[in-house]
Amino acid sequence: MIVGSGHTLAYPITVTIGALAVCAAWAPFGTLDQAAAIAAIALGIIGYSGYRIAVAHGLLPFWRSGTRRTVRVTRIRQQHRLLSRSWLQVDETGRPRWLPVYFDPVLTTLTESTAELTDRTIHLAGHRLYPSGDIRDVEPPGRVIDNPSRPDPDAPARTTTATRLRRRLLFDAQSTVAAPFAALLWVYLDNGGLPAFLAATSIAAAAAVWLSAIRGSDPT
Repeated sequence: MIVGSGHTLAYPITVTIGALAVCAAWAPFGTLDQAAAIAAIALGIIGYSGYRIAVAHGLLPFWRSGTRRTVRVTRIRQQHRLLSRSWLQVDETGRPRWLPVYFDPVLTTLTESTAELTDRTIHLAGHRLYPSGDIRDVEPPGRVIDNPSRPDPDAPARTTTATRLRRRLLFDAQSTVAAPFAALLWVYLDNGGLPAFLAATSIAAAAAVWLSAIRGSDPT
């Protein structure tokens, strides 16, 4: 089981289920058009989440090579606007590339290490990391912070605090600041009242938290 097992992907899957629950809770109270819009949002969440989880498990894309090679990797943390993600800087052919990964506690104490990499999976000292996107040849935008050259002895304790579910949800909730504005736009287009505004705000907020989680937010 992934959900509730402490698995790396447990958090994004849990948030996905929560976002779908919010959509399901409001759907019976809306008009036909509102229910259709909620259903479209739910289908989008299901579809994109399924794609991202399949990529993380190395099931997609099918055309990529499964040939394994040994590479040198270091972990960096990206901060761009409200976005924070973990990346692996991969040194393979003399020119670095960058691979986004879902947050894993092992990343906080990672120094330059040897990893086994294919185009779809990465194994670090027998530990599997899960990509949250495609490998790229251009450095991620925003502020990029390198891991220390030596492990921080306090990192495990800080990581335990940072990875608690409530703290991660509060961290990803930063992006919900736009939810009321999206709700106002929906009310204007739909000619709805206060109930429609509340429903749209909560659904937009849940979707914003979900999007941060499914893209691989870094709580540290």
